[in-house]
Amino acid sequence: MFPIGDDNSARRTVPMVTYALIALNVLFFFFELTAGDEFIIQWAFVPSRFLANPAGDFLTLFTSMFMHAGWLHLGGNMLYLWIFGDNVEDRFGHLKFAIFYLLCGLAATFAQLAFSLSSNIPNLGASGAIAGVLGAYILLFPQGKVSVLQGQRVIQVPALIVIGLWIVLQLFSGVGSIANTADTGGVAYMAHIGGFIAGFVLTFLLRGNSTRRLTS
Repeated sequence: MFPIGDDNSARRTVPMVTYALIALNVLFFFFELTAGDEFIIQWAFVPSRFLANPAGDFLTLFTSMFMHAGWLHLGGNMLYLWIFGDNVEDRFGHLKFAIFYLLCGLAATFAQLAFSLSSNIPNLGASGAIAGVLGAYILLFPQGKVSVLQGQRVIQVPALIVIGLWIVLQLFSGVGSIANTADTGGVAYMAHIGGFIAGFVLTFLLRGNSTRRLTS
């Protein structure tokens, strides 16, 4: 199943932060393409390098969130951010959503760091932060529907199913990744899980005022 959109009929605001995040991710990716490996190594998050010099490597905690390993990595992440991010931003408000997104990205990075302390492999990607957005979406829109491309037809599927399948994949892959050596590279599954859990927890802290406003 390939998700292509959701129901935005109840959205009240223009998702400026979501659009800005997508633009920043695309812009960073073009910098990667033009600057090459040197740019990636300098601005990606490298666990062993960060632990050796946290102050000097502090910025990579944030820059790594806007970098991607290829077109497919970028496209998949931006698709999920575009589908689910606007609704979460609408509920939180622009500023809260921006802070929420960055905090989920940081939580994702530190979750991966906990399982790869000695790794020299650059960590990059928005997947952890977007996982947090998915966690928020489940709590805020439990009855949400997602348009899914299945074969040659478009069908409506509960968002819980689409996101749930993604979660199951990350959990199974994450458990397996703990046993791998830190230097094998690949997908940072623990970052996905850490970001999702952070999104779930932060939503409980941020949604209170929004819920009262909607029901008043």
